[in-house]
Amino acid sequence: MAASPDLVVGSSFMDHFKWFLVSYFMPESCYDEFFLSFNVLNVPCLKIVLSKVLGIGIILGSVMVKLPQILKLMGAKSAEGLSFNSVLLELLAVTGTMAYSVVNKFPFSAWGEALFLMVQTVTIGFLIQHYQGRTSRGLLFVIVYFGLLIPLLSPLTPVSVVTFMQASNMPAIIVGRLIQAATNFQNGHTGQLSAVSVFLLFAGSLARIFTSLQETGDSLMALTYVISSSCNGIIALQILYYWNSSTESKRKKE
Repeated sequence: MAASPDLVVGSSFMDHFKWFLVSYFMPESCYDEFFLSFNVLNVPCLKIVLSKVLGIGIILGSVMVKLPQILKLMGAKSAEGLSFNSVLLELLAVTGTMAYSVVNKFPFSAWGEALFLMVQTVTIGFLIQHYQGRTSRGLLFVIVYFGLLIPLLSPLTPVSVVTFMQASNMPAIIVGRLIQAATNFQNGHTGQLSAVSVFLLFAGSLARIFTSLQETGDSLMALTYVISSSCNGIIALQILYYWNSSTESKRKKE
């Protein structure tokens, strides 16, 4: 006896539903726990799903996390208050995380935002040079960076090289953020620094501490995000502290 159309359609829907969940959010064993055994309070599986959801959310958010900063620079046609050296060190840290993750074959959900942050950080670096009247230097910066990046992401890159880069992230993040913090302190305001981008980066780095431990089990990755969260927190506090000063500075220019 042939199966009824309703059963075929239902079966097909559940197959696609299972494929989607297992592909992006959970292993098949957790799918069985939730939907066959109805054990929806399985803690290990809940942690896996939470980690995946956070990871995908961070990646989606990272597509536009620095867009407010880019738009603010382009709208003001000024890079006042932004340190190019700080951007370089941040780019070094993002590149190290990306290379380390690719070579170690970590899941994309554990590091994907680094790809989008890299593109946006390079754009900000170019704009800083451009609005300081050094457009040719900005173009050279972009060309040299991508010329070095492509071979770095090769499968032939030794693990020791990317491990060293990842370990170097911590001092790079600390020094880069301290340079920006010092620039803000000297200026008495945060200039063209975007509050939206700063707070999104702070929230994303906090969430990454959990997802790194859950998805990679790599303590070096997790420690990097602990340092990153602390440093991003300092800049976020400065945004709040200098809020009125930055607004007054903008009014004077207008």
